[in-house]
Amino acid sequence: MAERFKGKNAVVTGASRGIGAAIAERLAAEGANVVVTARTVDKHHHLAGSLNETRERLERYGTKIAVVVADLADDESRSRIVPEAREAIGPIDILVNNAAAAIYAAMLAYPLRRRRIMMEINFNAPIDLTHAVLPDMQAKHQGWIVNVSSGTAKHAVGPPFRTAGVATQVGIYGASKAALNRMTNAFAVELHGSGIRINTVEPRAAVMSEGAEALVGNIVKDDQIESMEAMVEAAVALCDCEEDRTGQVYESLDLLDELGRTVMTLDGTSEYPGGYRVWRG
Repeated sequence: MAERFKGKNAVVTGASRGIGAAIAERLAAEGANVVVTARTVDKHHHLAGSLNETRERLERYGTKIAVVVADLADDESRSRIVPEAREAIGPIDILVNNAAAAIYAAMLAYPLRRRRIMMEINFNAPIDLTHAVLPDMQAKHQGWIVNVSSGTAKHAVGPPFRTAGVATQVGIYGASKAALNRMTNAFAVELHGSGIRINTVEPRAAVMSEGAEALVGNIVKDDQIESMEAMVEAAVALCDCEEDRTGQVYESLDLLDELGRTVMTLDGTSEYPGGYRVWRG
């Protein structure tokens, strides 16, 4: 098994399930010590997956694995993540800001309370966590920060505009991700030359995590889905990218094409049979 991340220490948010859990597994499979963080310790009230399940998956790879339970919507709670992670595995080399609140609703009737939650988790939390890991990375003159974004950050095409379906309900979510993209670029401008790389990556198509399945699983067709493995391959490529690859917003499959990367299984041991698409066996 490859050990490209051997000796590296990583923090992955939103790692109780879905893309976060899968990225954490791939990093551990390739030698990283990993801290996973989210709110769900043992069981979510309606979604599969938990931090303890992720921890069990990761521990089989033999690296240091730790859990930090925190609510990213609360600034005091999220302020504990990096100090506790550092205590558990050492100075942080890699931060993956994957956690997101995806509360879909029309702009014309979007409640202020939910708007604040979205911006706290999708925008403010990645800023705070980036600030928290910078001293470790600056001391080593290198580091990798990957922010997981979304295609909903792009402007709707029109007029005429689509006036039905999910596309009409992602305005606030997309705005929070557009802010994340711009923040990423701004950090990169200030950090360039320090050895710290910061980028965002977004799926080109739907990645059917547990959350996505609950939100849009009944309307997304197979040809609109990309494999979890492809999304992870792209994200992990940015966890050890060269110094001048920074400040960019990448679509997962375009990045894989550019780099000529083969999509591997989450344990990193073999080529994923479906490649960019979900393999149905």
